[in-house]
Amino acid sequence: MIDLTVDVEQYDCPFVAATDDHPVAFSAVHWEYDTAADRTETRMVVEAADRESLDAGLSVLRGHEGTADYQLLSRQNDVAHIRTVIGQTDAMRIIREEDGFITGPSFIEDGSELWRIGFDDRETEEEVLSRLDRNHEFDVVKRNAPDLPELTDFVQNVGAAMTLIEGCRDLSDVERKTLESAIDGGYFQSPRSATLGSLADEFDVSKPAVSKNLRRGQRKMIERVVNALDELEG
Repeated sequence: MIDLTVDVEQYDCPFVAATDDHPVAFSAVHWEYDTAADRTETRMVVEAADRESLDAGLSVLRGHEGTADYQLLSRQNDVAHIRTVIGQTDAMRIIREEDGFITGPSFIEDGSELWRIGFDDRETEEEVLSRLDRNHEFDVVKRNAPDLPELTDFVQNVGAAMTLIEGCRDLSDVERKTLESAIDGGYFQSPRSATLGSLADEFDVSKPAVSKNLRRGQRKMIERVVNALDELEG
């Protein structure tokens, strides 16, 4: 298996068009391709420089000829969660016709898109890149061809990695920010360069309150780490 990270400019992509016109960025959290309809359903997190930029970028996305369906799922200030259905772009058509496949989430900003695409062999990779080169500007940012033991190790450890990710998601905003400030401030170093008092002042709460948030955050993360270690050993 060959895994490429490619920075590509898709001139017919609604997301690229939105980021080309306005300071917004799209991060894919879910995508599903409908072979029969040649369409892709996505769920994206959209971040913008400000509320006005978010409005403008989403307006371009909604009105683009390649957007078949659009739904705003949630929004808070300059960040939104959206669901879209878009038609197949020329670059995606080339990849699928040559039996390439998507191996990771995409990120779109400043008129270009970071893709992670995979191929079963070198010949397929060369054919796809040759066809893309005819009509698209792109750069191969990274190329990785793991051997079978590496690939097996990755698959076996996906569960442990997801356990750690879920632990991060379990944290409340207060717990996460408290842990981040404690780490950045040197609370866990010896000697400490941050104290419960300085953290309490930063968050404008009492020492017992900041201590409770730290303990809760630490407990959640430690439990997930122990579970991940069990999965690695199992």
